[in-house]
Amino acid sequence: MDSFKEISVFFPAYNEEENIENTVRKALKVLKDKFDLWEIIIVDDGSTDSTGKIADELARENKNIRVIHHNPNRGYGAAFKSGIYAAQYPWITFTDSDGQFDFSEITKFIDKQQKTNADLIVGYYKKRQVKKSVIITSKLWELLVFLLFGLHVRDIDCGFKLIRKEVVDKIPKLESERGAFISSELLIKAKQNGAKIVEVPVTHYPRAGGKPTGRNFNVIIQSFKDLFTLWRRQKSWRRQK
Repeated sequence: MDSFKEISVFFPAYNEEENIENTVRKALKVLKDKFDLWEIIIVDDGSTDSTGKIADELARENKNIRVIHHNPNRGYGAAFKSGIYAAQYPWITFTDSDGQFDFSEITKFIDKQQKTNADLIVGYYKKRQVKKSVIITSKLWELLVFLLFGLHVRDIDCGFKLIRKEVVDKIPKLESERGAFISSELLIKAKQNGAKIVEVPVTHYPRAGGKPTGRNFNVIIQSFKDLFTLWRRQKSWRRQK
């Protein structure tokens, strides 16, 4: 890891008062030990609990922590974009703020990058700690994305990825806001721009507290709208060439 010393980390957060502090403090230990220059960006997406207050307290404790507040709630895609576009260092990583990932596994991502010279290192679950119905619907979503865009990864929506900032700067701007399409959109646009994508297995733990919100019916509907909007747009572009 000697040549890999600068990194930006962001955490999209919505009503995660039970988890956000623990998630950030665990990441802090790793960052202080492994990196020379680093930052943490907490994106409070219009939380109605104490998530924003806790995030602000963490930022007051440490000058390397910044907080972005959305008011009102705008959706996971919007929180993701705020985090990734605010990042300043050559490499960007993120995990969900619910504490279901072990941030120390970032070293596995870095080792994989250095062995492959990849631009995006995408986590996939060794064993996903969610209901079986969630796993099934996720696989159907991945099949649809593959059929429409030719993108094949094991877990498109795995909330642990490492991204070269140059890729973010070069690809067309991400657009998804309310739905959960943002991760697929990032990988689709990166692949189409020639980015090299590789995968690593990650550990997934049961949620310690709070409730997931990504399976809201309106979120699912918006995800499909975003998916087909991008597909129709790109299909139209190909016809015009």
